[in-house]
Amino acid sequence: MAFASHPRLVAIVGGSGSGKSWLVKELQRVFGAAVVPLCVDSFYRDLAPLPLAERAGVNFDEPAAIDWTLLGEVLTRLRQGLPSEIPVYDYATHTRKAARAWLTPAKVVLLDGLWLPPNPQTRALLDLSVFVDCPEQKRLARRVQRDRQERGRTLESVERQWTETVQLMHQRHVEPQRHQTDVVIASPPDPAALEDLIQRVLAFFAPPKTA
Repeated sequence: MAFASHPRLVAIVGGSGSGKSWLVKELQRVFGAAVVPLCVDSFYRDLAPLPLAERAGVNFDEPAAIDWTLLGEVLTRLRQGLPSEIPVYDYATHTRKAARAWLTPAKVVLLDGLWLPPNPQTRALLDLSVFVDCPEQKRLARRVQRDRQERGRTLESVERQWTETVQLMHQRHVEPQRHQTDVVIASPPDPAALEDLIQRVLAFFAPPKTA
């Protein structure tokens, strides 16, 4: 199969618990090793300079919590076909671990996160953007299940955070992106919508057009 001349970047954005990770895994199932995932959460700012007691008070549901400069540098390297070092974030301490991960770009890099890059130059690197649309109650149920199982949170703490910050930031920063992306897809998607997205990604595998 002939491929595009450089790795393509596909951003998959949407609210917490909207089904972004499921969609990434589904595209990995379809395209195999020809696509690789990259999570925006890996680029949360390192809060090591703050006292431990203050770190939990940071609003992690607003775009300012992300080191967009570093992410932009990584996306630039990946689009050039170059391997890039990816930070490893420790959710327990809100710091970056000393260890780093390396990502070698495949034909398509799937960028999964709450937000599109706010910097126009970085956003211009994207070849396709997808907004995952999901009702609030379904997103909350998924968030509760994830945080209780994977992060040891209590039901009360998850619901309190959802009410005080998550949903408020969703309405302010996440929801408006549905009008800024190339594709809006429901969660769970109907077969026709999912197939349409698969075909859009498949188009990146076509050989470049010659004049």
